[in-house]
Amino acid sequence: MRDVSAELKELRLYGMASAWTELMGQGESSTATSRWLIEHLLQAEHTDRAMRSVSHQMNAAKLPMHRDLAGFDFGSSKVDQPLVRQLATLAFTDTAQNAVLIGGPGTGKTHLATAIAVAGIVAQGKRVRFYSTVDLVNVLEKEKRDGKAGRMALSLMRMDLVVLDELGYLPFSQAGGALLFHLLSKLYEHTSVVITTNLSFSEWSSVFG
Repeated sequence: MRDVSAELKELRLYGMASAWTELMGQGESSTATSRWLIEHLLQAEHTDRAMRSVSHQMNAAKLPMHRDLAGFDFGSSKVDQPLVRQLATLAFTDTAQNAVLIGGPGTGKTHLATAIAVAGIVAQGKRVRFYSTVDLVNVLEKEKRDGKAGRMALSLMRMDLVVLDELGYLPFSQAGGALLFHLLSKLYEHTSVVITTNLSFSEWSSVFG
């Protein structure tokens, strides 16, 4: 049997929780006819709050589009499907591990990264932030010019996952690369990062200088 009083308190409906406790104290006959209605309303409230939370997190993530794994054609791709589905649980964020999706243009890297983020938000309630890598570097450079260096790092350290899309697709300055490297160092062991890139690991030194 559901603990109605505990659920009301969890929802911070303390007045209702107190009234329910009083009714329970008067005997089961006092609550028999109303229990079904109260439990139905509680379930509706839980569902509504969950949906609003997902909507809020989806908006906050700033995803470029809505993509999911159901819309990805694994049949015509060399992608390791079991591995991608494992990543989509976002279990790797529990230990702040990272993932890199490497491939040429049109191979579905952004689709997969976005789908992984969406799955984490919808199924796990994870906090996610998506950035085009060049856009993030521009933000970091502006932050430094404005004398506010470090604010972005503090903000992203509160996320479960940061997606950096298209590393190496567009060039940025050596100073920008250094700022990005510093940010990633700050996130290390605090926030998971998924990077999509067309660069092999041996080419990364050209980005970070």
